[in-house]
Amino acid sequence: MKVFKFGGASVKDAAGVRNVAEVLKHFAQDDLLIVVSAMGKTTNALELVHAAWQEGKVTKPLVDQLRSVHLAVLSEVVPHDVAAMAELVLHFDRLNALLEQPAPANEDQGYDQVVAFGELWSTLIVSAYLNAAGFANTWVDARKVITTDGRHRAAHVKWDLLEGNCATHLPSFQQQPHRMVTQGFIGRTQEGFTTTLGREGSDFSAAIFAYALGAESVTIWKDVPGMFNADPNKFPDTKLLEHISYKEAIELSYFGASVIHPRTLQPLQRKGIPLHVRSFMDLGAPGTTISAATDHDTLVPSFIVKPRQLLISITPRDLSFVVEENLSGIFRCFAHHNVRIELMQNSAVAFTVAVDDTPRARRLIEELRGEYEVLYNEGCELVTVRHYDEATLRRLMDGRDPLVEQRSRVTARFVVK
Repeated sequence: MKVFKFGGASVKDAAGVRNVAEVLKHFAQDDLLIVVSAMGKTTNALELVHAAWQEGKVTKPLVDQLRSVHLAVLSEVVPHDVAAMAELVLHFDRLNALLEQPAPANEDQGYDQVVAFGELWSTLIVSAYLNAAGFANTWVDARKVITTDGRHRAAHVKWDLLEGNCATHLPSFQQQPHRMVTQGFIGRTQEGFTTTLGREGSDFSAAIFAYALGAESVTIWKDVPGMFNADPNKFPDTKLLEHISYKEAIELSYFGASVIHPRTLQPLQRKGIPLHVRSFMDLGAPGTTISAATDHDTLVPSFIVKPRQLLISITPRDLSFVVEENLSGIFRCFAHHNVRIELMQNSAVAFTVAVDDTPRARRLIEELRGEYEVLYNEGCELVTVRHYDEATLRRLMDGRDPLVEQRSRVTARFVVK
């Protein structure tokens, strides 16, 4: 079994759906589990639907717009599939029925119920078209396989239930090869509530299925040729990383590289399943392979720039030692507001952190000011360089004065204004 994942950009319209079949023609004899994200910007649109629902506003015009887009794509790719059309309409009816009820007090639970529809719609369309194009497959509801806890919008997988769920809910195939189409991003609690795995969680879903099935490999099909050592849209002369290790890719993801979801590689590493990042626009391109091999990791410096950072400095008003007497309380406050620390540094009486500039971070600052002196710089960038050399650092920092600088053996990090 190979696991393929197609993101929203690859199925954003009828041409994209058709192109999925063109890609799969090159793997006609392979057993495949195909994980598909919501089409295009559907998740963003559903977030607006959810916000309107929470605020008690009318949602039907927003849903009707999504309905017309999806029905139009389905009509274009499989104009005579009455069953698929009826199934897609039924899912929209279910969403409208949900939105007629009062929004739940748990806003995140309501969010998961609404946004999960995007993946259900896209996979119904892709599965129907592939069947019509001669690529026989079975549509699978991922929520029956991926059981999670109740941490809505960032659910944790119950790994011990995966094997039993696969045995119970995955089809028993009569034909060869075996093919399934399922959703990324979504799961379900044991109580039956839909959950999501966090934004960009479809990559993680592909890894979960690969882990559960002992897959040969995972391939993420994107509109880029693979992973680069920097963002090609921001930096000239970037280089394709053709081979990197799980550890290196996890580090790059943690520091902000956007190609791979940070949690995706951990289950693959546990079973030694390689991950390929390839372009659905150029099947002949080599792409990137992520595996256990580490011999290519240090060949090329990689650099990541995270914009819109707040640099926050926290000082006890009584000038008590911040680490010994205050740090545990500060960390609890960060956890309470769900604010992730991107970089931290301390002196005797000051604790300095870089965080994403979000409404949660702003509320955190106001709470901290009740007990501490808090200063912050906004509009900062966090620059991370892996396997740095002095020439790369000089080029990146030319004309910029860092507010914070940290270096380890392999990683240099700077907060710059």
